[in-house]
Amino acid sequence: MDTEGFAEFLDDQQFSGVVRVTRGTHTLFEAATGEASPRWSVANTLDTRFDTAGITKLFTSVAVLQQVSKGNLDLETSIHHYVDLENTAIPIGVTLLHLLTHTSGIADDADEEAGESYAEIFRTTPSYTLTSARDFLPLFAHKKPYDEPGVESHYSNAGYILAGLALEKVTGVPYRQYVFDEVFGPAGMLDSGFYDRREAAPRVAEGWDKNDDGQWVSNIFSYAPIGAPDAGAHSTAADLQKFFEAIRSGVLLDSEFTDEYLSPQVEHDEETSYGFGLEFDLNEDGTVRSYFKDGINPGASGIVRHYLEQELDVVVLSNSEDGAWDVITELDDRIEEL
Repeated sequence: MDTEGFAEFLDDQQFSGVVRVTRGTHTLFEAATGEASPRWSVANTLDTRFDTAGITKLFTSVAVLQQVSKGNLDLETSIHHYVDLENTAIPIGVTLLHLLTHTSGIADDADEEAGESYAEIFRTTPSYTLTSARDFLPLFAHKKPYDEPGVESHYSNAGYILAGLALEKVTGVPYRQYVFDEVFGPAGMLDSGFYDRREAAPRVAEGWDKNDDGQWVSNIFSYAPIGAPDAGAHSTAADLQKFFEAIRSGVLLDSEFTDEYLSPQVEHDEETSYGFGLEFDLNEDGTVRSYFKDGINPGASGIVRHYLEQELDVVVLSNSEDGAWDVITELDDRIEEL
């Protein structure tokens, strides 16, 4: 890889974040650029912790599958068995399998494809009131489902909120604590956690985006202040790569669910399939080219990705909503060089 050329590309993009490209234990490229705090001109470093947005769903799915392997949860059992959803619009036929593979058909808290927005939600439900998984239920539980369970794949944050609530029910442990103890700890992700953006925490990047007037605005009121089962865990680039290593080596899941986790489960479209949190992009012959999970929130964007043929892990994390995407595309175009 032309590391100098790619470093120049990051400078040209005025990228704020971290990029890490590894093959096994060998680091091919690593860089931290931009500022973790534009307010105080604090630079990003390789050990800066970024909001991973929807990448958090990977940790939730692993946690749920751990409990499935122990017999405490069942993928084919109705979510109503684990979560009190009486008098809601959640169909009785929705299972954990549907929720983890985005095939539940339930309505999301904000259907952005249909023009809904979180900004509208937060006008009536202040973001600072959403500090636990159960706090999100009123945002979607009474909305009419899109489809019957198992009919179509429709990316859903709400589905992972329900999966997190099922996890809490059978373990008796708060979601964030369980992930910290049973996912981050065993994987060696010592720099990962759930940090409340209203509080001071070391090495945590602040999220900033430009408004319509070109001014930088903090994301402090743009969504929930602390992570939930669908989004918001914080991690370093190195820790996300450790997560992939822990999955592939069987540290986090037994052999059966390790294989299932790294395999497509349902077709989303001609080019992409959904798994248990992971997404898979396909070659023309239908084989898997890479598996990945990306995420986007106000003040956060990124991806963790593994290319099978090249045996490469790629992590891009940015503390702006638009920051990661051009970098991700450029890296994908350069993969043949690696």
